[in-house]
Amino acid sequence: MVSIPDYVSFREGLSRPLSVYIHVPFCRSKCPYCAFNSSVPSGEDVSTYLASVSRELDLWGYMASGKPSVRTVYIGGGTPSVLSVGQWETLFGLLSRSFDLGGLEEFSVEANPESLSEDHLSLWKTIGVTRVSIGVQSLDDCELKWLGRLHSSERAVWAVESSLAAGFEVSADLMFGLADQSVRKWHRSLSAMVELGPHHLSLYQLTIEPDSFWGKVPPSQTLDGYGHYRWAQWYLPKKGYTQYEIASFAKEGRWSRHNMAYWTGRDVLGIGPGAWGYLGGVRYENQGDLKAYSLALKNGVALSYRERIQGAAKASERAILALRTSFGLDLERFSSDFGVALSRRLRDALDEFPPSCIERDGSVVRLSSKGMRIANALWETLLWGDDDGI
Repeated sequence: MVSIPDYVSFREGLSRPLSVYIHVPFCRSKCPYCAFNSSVPSGEDVSTYLASVSRELDLWGYMASGKPSVRTVYIGGGTPSVLSVGQWETLFGLLSRSFDLGGLEEFSVEANPESLSEDHLSLWKTIGVTRVSIGVQSLDDCELKWLGRLHSSERAVWAVESSLAAGFEVSADLMFGLADQSVRKWHRSLSAMVELGPHHLSLYQLTIEPDSFWGKVPPSQTLDGYGHYRWAQWYLPKKGYTQYEIASFAKEGRWSRHNMAYWTGRDVLGIGPGAWGYLGGVRYENQGDLKAYSLALKNGVALSYRERIQGAAKASERAILALRTSFGLDLERFSSDFGVALSRRLRDALDEFPPSCIERDGSVVRLSSKGMRIANALWETLLWGDDDGI
């Protein structure tokens, strides 16, 4: 059940135009590096999932006393393209029933090359999807095999080209720091992707999560990806891609509006097993296991965790998330929102950053390209708890 203070906060968040994230917890196989909440569906898993999402949407609708107005929708996973066209029609029907989509600015769907089909693209165009994010990871077949991916480079090229031809904004994910991946090999994947012409690129260093297969049985070799990342920062702007966030490069005006909702602290309603949300200053996570999620929804919302973000912790989070982006952090607004003491504390912390890692433009501060390369080290001075002294 939801406590009265959380219920009030959730209702407040639902009363404003918000973003919606829907988690699809299914994949055709589990990649060895992946610790996301996903599994290979069996039996009635997909039917159970859709019925449970329907119930969760009804519960949030009850709290909202109507249809919340939605700015962005992002359906991720897992691999949403594992769902059949018929299952997609059901899912979209639930969305249409539950939300006011009249002011929708962006509708994004994740897909993997091996499960994406022309039928998916046709349906998505019909129902109003605007953006397809494709999990390419590499355009080198040896690297794809090592990563445990099911698709070939040829299939990945087909997925990007077909999505572009269908008229979608297209984002592609690429991964660096792989075994035997020289900067030269990395450039071959990167330049080949640029030639295809996606509007957005998300670049991630391979990270071995403890709960993944490789977290328990580590691979024989991985690489420090610093040089790969630095090369991308140099190369992509020459090809018309601006780095607007630590892992994200986009053509002018083509950044992810949904992701910007996270980085600017706006309300995000998370739906589905393992989904995270942030409403009215409360961050929450749903039960991750499909059966546990489904059972919990019979007695109320399926929350497994919630935390009220306030005080110094909220100020710290605002600063860190804003500094992830090239739009930066407005110090005058920060002072207005959080007060003189926390503003002074922030300025003192920023003064500790190496001068080459930060740029200032009036009251706005942002990380330089070098600062983005070492951002994880810089954050340490900005990690404040709610009960920290001021």
